[in-house]
Order: sequence, then structure tokens, then C-alpha cells
Amino acid sequence: QVQLVESGGGSVQAGGSLTLSCAVSGGDTSIMNLMGWFRQAPEKAREGVAAMFTGGTGTYYTDSVTGRFTISQDNAKNTVYLQMDSLEPEDTAMYYCVAGLVRGSLLTGLYRDWGQGTQVTVSS
Repeated sequence: QVQLVESGGGSVQAGGSLTLSCAVSGGDTSIMNLMGWFRQAPEKAREGVAAMFTGGTGTYYTDSVTGRFTISQDNAKNTVYLQMDSLEPEDTAMYYCVAGLVRGSLLTGLYRDWGQGTQVTVSS
């Protein structure tokens, strides 16, 4: 069974940067053909943030992070990254690595595999 383990969260001031990592292990790592990041803030719905196809052939972002966040992957390390720059207090949330799109679109669809999440807190 595939395991997704996130790391890299933390507390930063507005305008700062963080890089989240998602290590993929077990199961069929071909799931890395399509990976993504979701987030959920307290009392808010879960939101798709970014997604990408293998080798960066296609990357997709929700409007609120376009130009500030970058999703990438290192297949040799079975790791997916989310570089987050110019962070805003509104980016405060638990961030989840996802894989195995079951149905729907990349940023709003249903994913089978989820990590445990890593907390990002941005102060003003």
C-alpha cells in the first residue's frame, strides 16, 4: 500500500517561504504520474492547491496561489515538493499530499491516497 509522508510545515511571517515535501513509498510508485497538494483551514472546506503530471508536463494551481506556489517532483527520490513563496495569513492550513485520482478534476476531484498532513501557519 502506498504511503505518503509530508514534512516541511512550520510557522512563518507573511511574505516568507516554506517548502513542503511528500515522500512516496510502498505500493505502485507509478502513482507519481499524477500528484497533488490539498489544504484545509479551520472551519473551511478542503481545497485543491496544486497538481502535476510526471516530469512537470502539466502543472495546475488554484487561483489564489498561482504565481506564488510551485509544485515539482524528484522521481529519483520519490518525492513531491510544494515551494510556497510570498506566504499570506490566508495560506494558514493543514497541507496534505495526495495521489491516486479516483474521479473528477485535478484540483476538485476525489483522491484515494492521502498523507497525514503538515501544518503551515502564517502570521501577519
